[in-house]
Amino acid sequence: MGLNDFLERYRAYLGLLARLQIDPRLRARIDLSGVVQQTLFEAHQIMRDADGRSSQERLAWLRKCLAHNLTDELRKATADMRDIRRELSLEAALAKSSQCLEDWLAAAGSAPGEHAERTEQAVRLASALATLPDAQREALVLQHWHGWKVAEIAEHLGRTRTAVAGLLKRGLATLREELECFTSESSH
Repeated sequence: MGLNDFLERYRAYLGLLARLQIDPRLRARIDLSGVVQQTLFEAHQIMRDADGRSSQERLAWLRKCLAHNLTDELRKATADMRDIRRELSLEAALAKSSQCLEDWLAAAGSAPGEHAERTEQAVRLASALATLPDAQREALVLQHWHGWKVAEIAEHLGRTRTAVAGLLKRGLATLREELECFTSESSH
């Protein structure tokens, strides 16, 4: 797989990691797709097709680069309301989010050798989430990764609780279908 294919394959994954790190109330101030694009551009400038790095090393570098770019954008967006005590290491948070995605997909007691497969599953999950309509994706991320209650999601999205419950139900159903498609495509 060439570098361009490798980078493009991880676009949705990086987008999901970025989305998980930024407080939903701040997202309007940060262009997450622009941050991901900048990260991919920098990776293209630095990495070479035959640079000798494994996929896992390249992915770790992409997460680190994404963390730096998110930190820069977050500083710009919150310059007027910056509180040093609240700043977290985005690099560590991205690694944790990546691990959380992998843990969510991992079977209990899985062997360490299955790490690459879990990473691949996390990439497929991110790609499947990217196919969902924005409101469904947002509702799922807020509930399953940020731990928000349906009432909080409803208030944030400006919808009723019933509408949010519908978004969650349809989003999960579509997500399952998308993941089944990925699974059946990869088995052929």
